[in-house]
Amino acid sequence: MSMLQPGQRAPEFALPATPDQKVSLAEFRGKNLILIFYPADWSPVCSDELSVFNEILPMLKDYQAQILGISVDGPWCHQAFAQARKIKFPLLSDFEPKGEVARKYGSYREGEGTSERSLYVIDGEGVIRWSYLSPMGVNPGADGVLDALESLSHAEVSR
Repeated sequence: MSMLQPGQRAPEFALPATPDQKVSLAEFRGKNLILIFYPADWSPVCSDELSVFNEILPMLKDYQAQILGISVDGPWCHQAFAQARKIKFPLLSDFEPKGEVARKYGSYREGEGTSERSLYVIDGEGVIRWSYLSPMGVNPGADGVLDALESLSHAEVSR
């Protein structure tokens, strides 16, 4: 299965953000959403990648954008990781059934049982506007996401 492409509707989901609280795609209607699928909490590249997105959070207000990180780690692991790394956006647990949401987005690594390192920008109507698959060992950074949000904001202005 390949990654979902721009123009496709983002599949709905509701995943645990904490052991007793779920977050769903529907909650972000009317806002731009960045989904970061990543292999694992605590891995060096994932830690670096999420730190980069943590740093650009103030910029995202201009684009009315929210970030959600998604991996197959459990909510308790996410909580400890977010506290240790001072991550200020929700990390969602695609734990059980394992990788179900990553599979819907074409971002699951069957052999390893983890998410791919992939990024999606979804507009306020739930349509994917940009997607990117990064090599596992490479931090994709935030430039592509920021460029996609910039072109989205220009498209909204010209409507």
